[in-house]
Amino acid sequence: MTDQTPPVDEMQYERLAHEALRGVMRAALQRVLADGLPGAHHFYITFATRAAGVVVPPDILAKYPQEMTVVLQHQYEDLRVEDERFSVKLRFGGLPKNLVIPYAAITRFFDPSVQFMLQFEEPAVVEAAEEPPVQSTELPPASDGPKVVSLDQFRKK
Repeated sequence: MTDQTPPVDEMQYERLAHEALRGVMRAALQRVLADGLPGAHHFYITFATRAAGVVVPPDILAKYPQEMTVVLQHQYEDLRVEDERFSVKLRFGGLPKNLVIPYAAITRFFDPSVQFMLQFEEPAVVEAAEEPPVQSTELPPASDGPKVVSLDQFRKK
């Protein structure tokens, strides 16, 4: 008699793959920190504003209660890249605001200059949003479509 129970992934390959892909984002940000943005590269980073470890000013959180996209291109300051998160100062309405974004809170990382995208599952949120949902900032349309690296290709079917 053969055992019909599905195997248990004790290696947690999906978690390892997520960590490795988040390492790509961290490495890109570290390069920007060291050398600036090369060529036409720039990043659209979408994250869950209520995920664990996210720090955004209250007025920004009120405007984007669930998700927001920030752009690192020309006007950013004080970029700091750490093992589990990065922080940056961006201007909203001309006023500087500090943001702290854990890599685990990021749902999309997109570099439109080369149509490269990483997409992740929605992270768990710290608290439920009480405000009505607000449209998140959308990514610009891509001419040939972005190159998406999806974790579905690593999942057993």
